[in-house]
Amino acid sequence: MRSLKILDKNRFCERIILVIRIITNKMEKKIIRRSTKQKSMILEELGKVKTHPTADSVFSIVRKRLPAISFGTVYRNLNLLRDEGKILELSAGRYSCRYDATTVNHYHFACLCCGSLFDLDTEVLKDIDTKISKKSGMKVKYHRIKFYGYCLNCKNNEKGGAGHGKG
Repeated sequence: MRSLKILDKNRFCERIILVIRIITNKMEKKIIRRSTKQKSMILEELGKVKTHPTADSVFSIVRKRLPAISFGTVYRNLNLLRDEGKILELSAGRYSCRYDATTVNHYHFACLCCGSLFDLDTEVLKDIDTKISKKSGMKVKYHRIKFYGYCLNCKNNEKGGAGHGKG
């Protein structure tokens, strides 16, 4: 009789844990997926530009339509949109990020002179993931490649961009 009570207690605890996990998962999904006017507008405005703006730039753009919005709200929503997979967050140096509404895998070009970041309209190397996985023994899910050099404007202004930027 005593072992039956222990078994029942174990089963009861397992069910409680399962219910807590289910509730927690539902709450996380609701929090992340909740759509607000601000978040929708940030995504809409980011989709209109191809300049890969910083959070400050997104804030300036959105503030024209929503004057009462705070930088914290913009920054928090950019992080939510990133976590939901609706935008990309691109590293732009040690302390800066830029944002991209184009979420399909694509390559970027960074100008060493003016700092602009461009999408490159070229085919993504799909077999590179498999090659790296086989060679390293690790599982590659995706890759990002950024090319560095001088954009058309900077290249034409100063003979190939010589003497500008980092390279």
